[in-house]
Amino acid sequence: MYKIQANASGTRSVEISDNHLETIRKYSLLDALVDSNGFVDEPVLDKLKFHVRSLLENAVENDKNLLDLCLDVIYNNNMKALGLQNLIALYREWAAAHAEEEAEGEAPAENAQ
Repeated sequence: MYKIQANASGTRSVEISDNHLETIRKYSLLDALVDSNGFVDEPVLDKLKFHVRSLLENAVENDKNLLDLCLDVIYNNNMKALGLQNLIALYREWAAAHAEEEAEGEAPAENAQ
């Protein structure tokens, strides 16, 4: 379980689980979310909310993990633009660490063949 700071004063935080991060990866929710200027502001958070809402409305079958991500993180009352910026940073670190773990896990199998 990870905890990210959601506002500048540090009075709000949001807890992020590995399941939340896996769901972000599964749906590529953070890919091409931030414009080329690199700023994460409230319109970027709104863009993410609209994208997730669209996924939920168009899904044939509801994904419990996506619903949990919405309730626990994206639509959390504490989530602000800074929180999204910290979520993006956490996700990048998490994805890099998991890519290394997967590469290490695959290397012995390749050598065994």
